[in-house]
Amino acid sequence: MASFSFGTGNAAKLVRLPLYALGRIGTFLVPRGDTWVFGCGAGVGDGALAVQREASDAGHRTIWLTRDARDEADAKALGIRTRRRDGLRGWWATARAGVLVVTHGLGDVNRYGSSDGFVVQLWHGIPLKRIGLDSPVTVQVPKGIPGAGLLGRALTRMYRRAAQRIRILPAASHRSRGRLESAFGLGDDRVIVTGEPRVDVLSTGTAEQRVADATAVLTRTGPLLSEQSALLYAPTWRDGAADPAVPTAEQWVRIVRLLEQHDAVLFIRSHPLGEGAYAPPWSSGRVRMLGAELLPDVTPALPRIDVLITDYSSMAYDVGLLSMPVVYLAPDVAEYSATRGFYGRYEDVAGDDYARDWETTIDRIDDMLGDPAAYSRASDRSAALSAQMHAHRDGRNAHRVYQAIRARGIPAPKGAR
Repeated sequence: MASFSFGTGNAAKLVRLPLYALGRIGTFLVPRGDTWVFGCGAGVGDGALAVQREASDAGHRTIWLTRDARDEADAKALGIRTRRRDGLRGWWATARAGVLVVTHGLGDVNRYGSSDGFVVQLWHGIPLKRIGLDSPVTVQVPKGIPGAGLLGRALTRMYRRAAQRIRILPAASHRSRGRLESAFGLGDDRVIVTGEPRVDVLSTGTAEQRVADATAVLTRTGPLLSEQSALLYAPTWRDGAADPAVPTAEQWVRIVRLLEQHDAVLFIRSHPLGEGAYAPPWSSGRVRMLGAELLPDVTPALPRIDVLITDYSSMAYDVGLLSMPVVYLAPDVAEYSATRGFYGRYEDVAGDDYARDWETTIDRIDDMLGDPAAYSRASDRSAALSAQMHAHRDGRNAHRVYQAIRARGIPAPKGAR
């Protein structure tokens, strides 16, 4: 069952308007200091963690604002100081911070303490589907609410004003930059091509070490032998609607048979905001859940994956850094295009031959795992797509973002030369 939709989230924002006003008044009275605060809608990870390490290594005082006990434990295991995001202490930490680093929205930190802060919005993927101001669902109001049209326009103004607080928004490439400028209503002085910190983990160290680290992450679900192939199914979020590609019982039989034939394991990464019943109707060690409760950030696990299966996830751009083949499974392109929309044509990314059902998807995977030439062709196609979207692949994106923050007037840490 999906846990969130834009409509319900926007309704909650409207109810909280008095708290936003009080928080804004409070931030006028509280002077900002030199602490950097971090938050991430997916947990302790993503690009926020990469930038936090840069800032901490440089000597800045950093605090991670946690949503729950899980976040707190994860941050403390990494040696990061924490404070609960919600409540007075979270507001005070946000209101006093000199730099606020988020990956999803201002709610990653304390939303009421962000006024007039130096906001670094890292975002969480290269946009394939339309986001922000480019997508009507962003300011959607639940059906049946009186004055929905007026409220929608008010939400649009709120979104634009909130976006104007962003001082830096890193882009993976100039192609991605234009999408982000449009989605957030920002100019090219704020959207800068530094590369995305979230994918640094796919380029740092040796290939062997990246695979070893990824294997250690995936074995949290059970053993994964070196000779076994690993597949990842990562459907995207549909704003509270069900995923039309959830396999039927008959399709699960074919999927598991394919996994047995090729000695493979299928990991399922449903979107954290749209988790559904993706497991087969019987227990199978070859199909394993890789949800956000087990792994908040899936990117570090990608070097051990052999094939990605997805529909509209920006992960399709990321895995090209590893030359990983992608099988596109999208049974609802026309509907999704009408309600959410894409940047460009979906076929420009997935090709005209994308799969519409699991039967075709299974055949594609069977070809890739059984024919090295087919696997190589799919790998080359993925790498070519990535080359169009990632301008940097040296593992130093977070460092470039840190330098950009400093270049915009944020002082060096106290005691630094």
